[in-house]
Amino acid sequence: MVAQYTTETGSVTQDVPRLAARGVTVGYGDRTVIDALDVAIPPGVVTTIIGPNGCGKSTLLRTLSRLLKPTRGSVVLDGADIAELRTRDVAKKLGLLPQSPVAPEGLTVADLVARGRHPHQSWLRQWSSDDASVVERALAMTGVSDLAGRPVDALSGGQRQRVWISMTLAQGTDLLLLDEPTTYLDLAHAIDVLDLVDDLHESGCTVVMVLHDLNLAARYSDNLVVMKAGSVLAQGHPRDVVTPELLHEAFGLRAEVMVDPVGERPLIVPIGRTHVRDPGSRKATPAT
Repeated sequence: MVAQYTTETGSVTQDVPRLAARGVTVGYGDRTVIDALDVAIPPGVVTTIIGPNGCGKSTLLRTLSRLLKPTRGSVVLDGADIAELRTRDVAKKLGLLPQSPVAPEGLTVADLVARGRHPHQSWLRQWSSDDASVVERALAMTGVSDLAGRPVDALSGGQRQRVWISMTLAQGTDLLLLDEPTTYLDLAHAIDVLDLVDDLHESGCTVVMVLHDLNLAARYSDNLVVMKAGSVLAQGHPRDVVTPELLHEAFGLRAEVMVDPVGERPLIVPIGRTHVRDPGSRKATPAT
């Protein structure tokens, strides 16, 4: 399977995916959530999974990280069937930040981030200066070095998200899966976390995340995966994917799509029943 996507310069590239689902079917009990789904995660870009509530976004992310086992199909990580890899080896390649993670009461930032080194520990290999250096680098990359001695539960929501991302970085992986990293954050803190994600991408990380805010997804992603009812409806660069027709098909949303004056990405303007000017007076600049 080869992933194809459009870069910021408009060129089309092809790469063997870092992570891929092949004919995956997943459910809970007798209820099927994802059915015969195929998706490829290209390397070195930010991929965001979007879709209406209950469509299977988080289920897909949990399946890609091997937290859920598909009833049919397979997940491939760097060319190998993830089901056949040791848990420790998966943790060295892939870091997952689940929804609303909780740290033990009183645990300090440094101690939590240090837990990211557990996949590299064994009876024969205990904590070393190399581990300490990795933790220090992870704290610095996420801008939380000055918080190292503070309890995690005393931090703001945005700070906590940075610390949890720091822990996944301490695993030493360049493949990060983030399940709704901006949940419960106000807009300023959400932008702060997504700017951090962008920094990590620029440093060489491949990022896969689930987001609900469609405009932030379009702004911060190179590759969108649009889901509906457990299937992939569309995949590609936001400029190629986000259209009024797709938004209506995926979300049942009436909207205009314009060019974001800040990021030159698609900007979605929802149309409701009220607080809308006369249609003849609306002026929209089509997204290109």
